[in-house]
This record gives sequence, C-alpha cells and structure tokens, in this order.
Amino acid sequence: MTRFLAFTILIFMSLHGFSQQKTMAEIKTEMEKSPNSPLYVKDILKKRFKLDTVMVTRTVHFNSLADSLAYTGVLKKVYGPFTIQGQKFLVQILARLPNTFYRISQIFIDTSVFRYRMADSLGKSILNKLKNHQDSFEHLSEAYSMGGEAATKGDLGWVAKGSILPAIDKQLAHSKKGDVFMVWSGSGVHIIRLSEGPKQDNGVALMMRVFL
Repeated sequence: MTRFLAFTILIFMSLHGFSQQKTMAEIKTEMEKSPNSPLYVKDILKKRFKLDTVMVTRTVHFNSLADSLAYTGVLKKVYGPFTIQGQKFLVQILARLPNTFYRISQIFIDTSVFRYRMADSLGKSILNKLKNHQDSFEHLSEAYSMGGEAATKGDLGWVAKGSILPAIDKQLAHSKKGDVFMVWSGSGVHIIRLSEGPKQDNGVALMMRVFL
C-alpha cells in the first residue's frame, strides 16, 4: 500500500509539473555534452532558440558580443546567461569556419573635405614620400588621415577578407608584406599598407541563442 501511494504521488507530481527544475549549470553542461544541442533545447528544455551566422571582421575591438564570442569562444561551450534589452539568453558556439585576415594600415583622405583633384594630388604626394623614404607611414597617417586610424598611427589591426572595400580586398590578394597602394571609394582616397599577413584565423561561427 505504501509503495503504491508513493508511486501515485510521483506520477501526480510529474503530471502537475512539480518535478525538480534543472539548474543553470546543469542546463549548460547537458547542452555541451549533447550531440545535437538544438534538438536537446527543443525537445528537452522546451525553449525557443535562434541560429545565427556571425562573421568576424576584426580580431581586436569587436563590434558586439556576438562577434567577440564568434572569435574567442570555445567550440560547443555555452556562455551566459546574458541580458540584452530585457531578454535573457545563453549562447553556444556550434561550428566555426576560417577566413583570411590581413593586418593593414590606412591613410584616408575625405573628399567631402577636399575636392577630387586636391585629394588625388595629396594622395600621390604621400605615396611618393613613402616610396622615396622621405617620411614614415605612421607619421603621415597622424598628419593627414581623416579617419579614426590617425589615433593609432594608421594601424587598423587584422581585418577579415570580405569585410573591407572590394577594391582593397582585390589589391591585397596580389600584395606582399610592406606593399603600399592607393584606391578610391565613394568617400575618398585610401592609402593602404599591408603590414602583416595574410593569415588564416577564426572567421565565421554558427551560434545558437537559447531564450530563457
């Protein structure tokens, strides 16, 4: 009779949702161990989730939490919980693909400030100074660049292929370390130096957000 009563109570508790809830640590551990964590989230946790493909554009000074985790996160590891705009969620890195990165420096001349002829003339003058070793790229960037890179002496860090102007991407593919070239965009003149690279690094990540 006692066994029957205990069994009945267990069934009653299960049917009425009184079974012990998993802790956050247990949820994260089980997601990391699961061979199919989206299915685990859907069928076991009964939680809503979203899959995101996140591209890493730079290896330093990230744009958001997403690309920071896409680059630095460990595969299969679950991070969080995080809260953004009142929404609480976990993040898991499901897969990762490499991309090509170049470390580049830039001197940017803005054509909203200078007319085309002046910008072109100034750009060619800077190139000649560099070619003839009359000045350093770092000093010329501090003196002339109109972008934020003036504060870093031209250094833009490691930049991913496909995240910069197509004309720069194309030229970098045929450049070697130390090469300097000039390209035009709709906003002005870009004098680019390939400082290091190319190299392969974490470029794209498939990430799952689990909403709590």
